[in-house]
Amino acid sequence: MAGSPTPKPSTSSPSPDLDLAPWAEPSYLTSPSTPSPYYESTHFALQRYARSYLNTHILPNMLTWESAGAAPRSAALSFVQSGLSFTDIPSAYWPSSPSKSIPHPAGIPPDKLDPFHLLILSDEKSRIEGGVVSSLEGASVIGVPPILEYGTEEQKARWLPGLFSWETSFCLGVTEPRGGSDVASLETTATRSADGKVFVVNGLKKWITGAPWASHMTTAVRTGGPGSGARGISVLVIPLRGTKGVSMRRVKNSGQKAGGASMVELDDVRVPVENLVGRENEGFGVIMRNFNRERFVLAVACNRKARTCLSHAMSYAHERETFGKKLVEHQVIRRKFAEVAHRVEAHWAWLEAIAWEVKGSLENGGRGWMEQSVAGKVALAKVQGGQIVEMACREAQQVFGGKGYEQGEGRGGVVEQISRDLRMLVSLVLLFLRNGVEANHVLQVVGGGSEEIIEDLAVRQEVMMARKRGWKL
Repeated sequence: MAGSPTPKPSTSSPSPDLDLAPWAEPSYLTSPSTPSPYYESTHFALQRYARSYLNTHILPNMLTWESAGAAPRSAALSFVQSGLSFTDIPSAYWPSSPSKSIPHPAGIPPDKLDPFHLLILSDEKSRIEGGVVSSLEGASVIGVPPILEYGTEEQKARWLPGLFSWETSFCLGVTEPRGGSDVASLETTATRSADGKVFVVNGLKKWITGAPWASHMTTAVRTGGPGSGARGISVLVIPLRGTKGVSMRRVKNSGQKAGGASMVELDDVRVPVENLVGRENEGFGVIMRNFNRERFVLAVACNRKARTCLSHAMSYAHERETFGKKLVEHQVIRRKFAEVAHRVEAHWAWLEAIAWEVKGSLENGGRGWMEQSVAGKVALAKVQGGQIVEMACREAQQVFGGKGYEQGEGRGGVVEQISRDLRMLVSLVLLFLRNGVEANHVLQVVGGGSEEIIEDLAVRQEVMMARKRGWKL
């Protein structure tokens, strides 16, 4: 763990568009007299910019877009050009011509963004419900990291600038109908042609978020032949638009309608060998590289959505009257709020501590999100976040009564939407052990027992770290 942060007064202030209900916002936004030592002026600037943009352009329409199954393409284009998307893309790959230039988020260059900027932006974007974020910016948040980490300079220059105009958009093709996200057992094959110039790909990918709008699919394929397990996996970037042999159809899920989850069928699809990311048969590590960071983002999303449930229920409880007094005047209702609140606040403090540790690692030349000491903490923070949002949503629906079960723009509509989406948050990460190789992968469907599996991962990770420190049984 990095040393304690040195207290210093903030040189800026949060957005004026704050939710003033109890526990509706993280404490760094609601305690100006005792500024947090974690946050500096650029953090507040990013929070203000994101809050203003989302409140103006996205939140008023999000439930309508979710019901429709997609955001308008004009809104999606504006969103990716707002600077709030693709903040992990280095400046060198942002459009540079004056006619296509994209503003950096709140004027902050990507190389100046730290884990606390990630924490803030993830928190703000998690105020968008349903699958609307995926409709606005695609699934490049999970489809692009393999290219960033393992792609060639030619690949990055060819694909990344187009993200900001929707010329390119990437989904991640790992999950399959029979094997789920068990990467080591995937069945989609890629065979080199006789002349060695292309891979011929055959197989099915299912629950692929963002596929309807994607130009490319970063795809896990089997190149090592039957029985090769994790050591026979490669990663290919497969063009989707107008490519012969590619077909897709939407998968109807209970939530995340605007996320575009789809079945993608690949029949003798010819992919240039230049689209291989990393080395052939070494794609397992390529796919698994970024999951501590992604788990952290999911944990932040759980925290924010729990706050949303708490805030909406608190507001309703001050309006609704039963048995001659307002709901909030009943002690049993106030206790519901308290039980959610102390969990949400403690969880946020842990997220800040993890961000501080990663920040310290990066500043000292360490591995950042890939530090072994971070993995167990992030895993448990994800588990805890899932439990909190489940509890918060349940208690909020109890407060709303029938209105918490009613879809649409009514008083309980946002909480009802979260109730259908939270299974995606709670069951989003699975650990698999195959062929002696441990791997973590984001799952796009409900996975039984995933919480227990992540908890097991955390215990084993922490025991390993303790032994490295000299702990002896």
